[in-house]
Amino acid sequence: MFPLSMFAALIVMLAFGAPIAFTLASIAIIYAYFLWGFHALNLLVSAAWGAMNNFILIAIPLFIFMAYILQKTRIVDDIYETVIKWSGGLPGGLAITTIIVGAILGSITGVVAAGVIGLTLIGLPQMLRYKYNRRFAIGCVLGGGTLGQLLPPNTNMVVYGTVTGVSIIGLFAGGLSAGILLTSIYICYVLIRAFINPNFAASLPPEERVTWKEKFISLKGVIAPIMLVITVLGAILGGIATPTEAAAFGAAGALIIGFLYRRMTWDILYSSCSETIQVSSMIIWLMIGANAFSGVFAGLGGNALVSNMAANMPGGPNAVFILFMSIVFVLGMFLEPNAIIFLIAPLMSTVLGRVGFDPLWVAIVFNVILQTSYITPPFGFSIFYVKGALPEGTDIDIMEIFRAAFPIIMLQLLSAVLIFMFPQIVMWLPAQIMR
Repeated sequence: MFPLSMFAALIVMLAFGAPIAFTLASIAIIYAYFLWGFHALNLLVSAAWGAMNNFILIAIPLFIFMAYILQKTRIVDDIYETVIKWSGGLPGGLAITTIIVGAILGSITGVVAAGVIGLTLIGLPQMLRYKYNRRFAIGCVLGGGTLGQLLPPNTNMVVYGTVTGVSIIGLFAGGLSAGILLTSIYICYVLIRAFINPNFAASLPPEERVTWKEKFISLKGVIAPIMLVITVLGAILGGIATPTEAAAFGAAGALIIGFLYRRMTWDILYSSCSETIQVSSMIIWLMIGANAFSGVFAGLGGNALVSNMAANMPGGPNAVFILFMSIVFVLGMFLEPNAIIFLIAPLMSTVLGRVGFDPLWVAIVFNVILQTSYITPPFGFSIFYVKGALPEGTDIDIMEIFRAAFPIIMLQLLSAVLIFMFPQIVMWLPAQIMR
């Protein structure tokens, strides 16, 4: 009963609004002290040391720093202007532009906040200006902006690989496949809605479209960031550099691009460093608390308990898999993604591995489901990013954003179902890279 009571205590403390990192650590300390004595508190020291003494985690602040530099130097604006020139003539062209730019931003930054806020500031006003359906436009911003959860370089996947031991290179390769699949699903959704009702998402008027010459000229402004992404991902997936080394190159490349475009200032550099430290510190504290909690939980027989329950569950391995993914989906309504990874990923990976699932495939489906946590009410982070970044004077309330998120959640779950039914969609590329 002790492992189960640990989870009950966790739920109660979170319900009262306690910070999750300190909730995890305090529950671990209390149980370890009263059950095993004072010397068991060394577990917390070990958890802190294990979180900090991990070379691969250096990739997290480096990727976050790269994201902030590229966002603050207005690279997003350049990319949006280029893509809109190429796709604006299509039905729903502005929505397609928003999704494609979201995918590009996801590959450049790997940080969801940068994508959602950037698209809210740039893409949403454009779509509203051309009389797009408001919920549809907001949904495209939410969908495109959250692609950074899947497309590498992705900080959440670095965290997942660190806490479970799953290959980060394999995760990046599978995430790339899953991201391309979901981007394609979003674009098909836009085209279908625009075809059914042209007034729902119209194409740009002919007089506002540009010539082929202007389209090719516009590519000049995005060559540098795209080459940076290709180099970083190519180095990781090609085995030339570790994720940490590639992240260092990406951070340096972002700085160079900022200087070349003459947009880098001391204020941008300072704010990027400050915000990188804040986000990275939050992740490390979560890891310390989660390591302590999972250590005590395992010591009390919690892992064995869950494994035995899974082995005896009616419906076999598929039922166990669906149960875990349902838990991830529900947790996503209340917790932030990194917290969910630390809470459930190590246990889930172990249990599902024992019942016959490939841990890498499990990780990819997990990250697809985890993407919904950014847009599921009541605490979807991307929903509040959109609300906070809305241009002044835009009369969109939080309930309208909630309703706009529903079709995107359904499309994300559809992609998870397709990956479940056809694993090779996301497993082919990792198999080619890692063989």
